[in-house]
Amino acid sequence: MILDGRSAIVTGGAGGLGSAVVRRLAEVGMRVVVFDRDGRRADEVAGEAAAGDGRTAVGVAGDVNDDDAVAAAIAAAVDLGPLSVLVNVAGGGVGGGRTVGRDGSPHDKSAFVQTMEMNAFGTFNMCRLAAGAMAGNDLDPDGERGVIVNTASIAGMEGQTGQIAYAAAKAAILGMTLPMARDLAAIGVRVCAIAPGTMGTPVMLGVREEVKDSLVKGIVYPKRMGRPEEFALLVESIARNPYLNGENIRLDGALRFAPK
Repeated sequence: MILDGRSAIVTGGAGGLGSAVVRRLAEVGMRVVVFDRDGRRADEVAGEAAAGDGRTAVGVAGDVNDDDAVAAAIAAAVDLGPLSVLVNVAGGGVGGGRTVGRDGSPHDKSAFVQTMEMNAFGTFNMCRLAAGAMAGNDLDPDGERGVIVNTASIAGMEGQTGQIAYAAAKAAILGMTLPMARDLAAIGVRVCAIAPGTMGTPVMLGVREEVKDSLVKGIVYPKRMGRPEEFALLVESIARNPYLNGENIRLDGALRFAPK
């Protein structure tokens, strides 16, 4: 897809991975909506991304599970140009724990539900509404109207002990990829997901050195955390390559999570 002059929405765009995607898409000529619950930080990231010749980015505050907020983000994107790229980075987790603890206590149900809402439900909500807007775009020379890139995790493939809620939520995102790609083929919209390993976001880089060392230990090569800019480069590659569709792509330096 030709990206220049088109608009994109990046959910969780104020965070470490999301802000890297915002900057990259703005650099290659896209007009970007930074959609995040932290409206102040979304505006800051948008201002930073727009600080270049002809670049445009705007912040929109809201939650991916709030249909009115999503509609506002879509409207802001359409005002900037044809909404052609959606990058879902928003997510997270609420606590953790085993299905049943060593003391026999069952996993908190509300924490599981909230983690699913933050990841799987929010991702699906953004996809269904943004794809509906993309359906009105003119076809490009490759017959495309849009591209969706979702963010999962290698935890969705090999979740560790005590990671049941987060692993299930990310596995749900991975499970959406192929059926959603098949669904949206009818309107010319491609769908892929990225499954990152241990990424060097500001939060991860801020932990104690011994914790960082343990996180890097299982990475094969390069022997370091992934860089947010590398995540953003993969997003760009997916958006540009018209034959990438229905794929879950690992970005992890050959890391494989052990049971823990």
